[in-house]
Amino acid sequence: MSDRRTLPEELRGSGEVMRVAKSVADLRAAPDGKRDRQMIFGEDFRVVEVRGDWAYGCAQKDGYAGYLRLADLETRRKPTHFVSARSSHIYPEPGFKSEAITALSFGSQLEVATEDDRFAELASGGFVPCPHIAPIDQLFDDPIEVAERFMGVPYLWGGNSIWGLDCSGLVQVALLACGVGCPGDADMQQASVGVAIGDNVKPQRGDLFFWKGHVGLIRDENTLLHANAYHMAVVDEPLDQAIERIMAQGDGPVTGRRRFR
Repeated sequence: MSDRRTLPEELRGSGEVMRVAKSVADLRAAPDGKRDRQMIFGEDFRVVEVRGDWAYGCAQKDGYAGYLRLADLETRRKPTHFVSARSSHIYPEPGFKSEAITALSFGSQLEVATEDDRFAELASGGFVPCPHIAPIDQLFDDPIEVAERFMGVPYLWGGNSIWGLDCSGLVQVALLACGVGCPGDADMQQASVGVAIGDNVKPQRGDLFFWKGHVGLIRDENTLLHANAYHMAVVDEPLDQAIERIMAQGDGPVTGRRRFR
């Protein structure tokens, strides 16, 4: 059975790759439909069909298919840097007292034209503080270090940005920043990320624990780091307490454990 979250085989590789031109854009199941996931500034989206004000295609980072508003896309630029800080802004001039014109989430992709010791000028116009960016090919070593940047960020179903994310969104941003391929939804992650490990294996930093419809990252052998609707935020929680609480609220036991390296 086909999965609507991926492009049909006959459409893969077709169309035009464009980029997201706003801080965050909702990737929807249908035009004006529910939000499945989100994409952030500078990310690539392959457009295979245009339906009125909507573009159908998939996110290049993971192949997740859906609809973006056509107005949220622009001609693709080759990114040279990404936002490595928790968040940043684009300014109209190289000065922190100027009024910011766009907010940027961690992971936003940018094409830098020139830079000095304070600001980088973007090829598309505007300036971003140099301490907030890193070369596009610079990877993090530890997904927990990345996930910790989102501590306290509000829970948002389908969210993928500093303004809100869900359990699988947190895992995806953490793993992709470390160069580990990771799909967008928890069931996809449980099926494909790393290798399965047994219940008898001692948890280690970076392991993934899965429940029905939920996923979290092991911060240390006794702590789970996850975005969840109970706390409505990204939090750390004693692992045993989280397992007991999730069971008590009717969402069942741990259904899988995976280690990505």
